[in-house]
Amino acid sequence: MLAQACEALPPSGRLPGEQRFQPTFGGYRALIFASWPAPGPLLLQSRRGSLLQSRFPDLVTAAAHLPDGLVLDGELVVWAQGQTSFEVLQRRAASSGLTAARFAVEAPAHFIAFDVLQIEGELLHVPYGERRVKLEHLFADRGLGAPWTLCPETTDVVVAQEWLASWTRVPGVEGLVIRGSDQRYRPGARALYKVRRRETTEAVIGAVTGTVTGRGRSCWAASMRPGRFVWSPAVRRCARRWRATWPTG
Repeated sequence: MLAQACEALPPSGRLPGEQRFQPTFGGYRALIFASWPAPGPLLLQSRRGSLLQSRFPDLVTAAAHLPDGLVLDGELVVWAQGQTSFEVLQRRAASSGLTAARFAVEAPAHFIAFDVLQIEGELLHVPYGERRVKLEHLFADRGLGAPWTLCPETTDVVVAQEWLASWTRVPGVEGLVIRGSDQRYRPGARALYKVRRRETTEAVIGAVTGTVTGRGRSCWAASMRPGRFVWSPAVRRCARRWRATWPTG
């Protein structure tokens, strides 16, 4: 299941059942397939279907703590200097052999599980609320710890708004994903909602490159460089440049 972007928390009743709020960490969406029957290889599959387990040998080793035939949906992240690092995650996903083994020691990966699709049987048609209970029991009964992490969740809108306001100040935490407790798992469907935190600020346009006299298509040759004043006095760049658009009329 995938998420569709929205600008604010959806109103109650938009999703089947009670709303469930989870933070999203800006990593790689992935599925974990524990072997059945054991022993056998762990499969780590990206959202696009690529198999990544050879690039994350630390997760393969930790799979010994997972029950046979388990399938988890979650997010693959790498922590660096106290925060998630998408750059290091990309480097790990492109590694192999001795490099992958070195990364497993220097920058271990974590799998943040937010749904369970199979445990003692397939669960795709089971409501999400029941799947969540099974996921929590899995972590409690098995005493799972790093690199396996249970994604935090709340049903309280006030708490969710606080997460959106405060947690997203931590680099790597993007926003919230909202699910419905009565939702069945629909592979590939955009049946969830995702809210990203956005911050605004006042800025000045310090320079314009390209032509600004054209209209319509020619305006794409222009780009702007934003900045803002600091006490120096000076103007400090506060964002990357972007293409300008002008009215066509």
